[in-house]
Amino acid sequence: MIKLTRLNGEEFVVNAELIQCIESRPDTFITLTSEDRLIVRESVEEVVKRSIAYSRAIRLVPGL
Repeated sequence: MIKLTRLNGEEFVVNAELIQCIESRPDTFITLTSEDRLIVRESVEEVVKRSIAYSRAIRLVPGL
């Protein structure tokens, strides 16, 4: 899960594994695999950065 911010300032979390597409137009639009669309304050680069960090965190092997 990654934390994002709606345009009105409200924070929420989304399952990064459900992100299908991220677009900049000029707001950042996120399309989920369910075809739901979200508009967030974060840039495309920031959403990608958080998604990668999430992906790395869940794939870490404890104790290595």
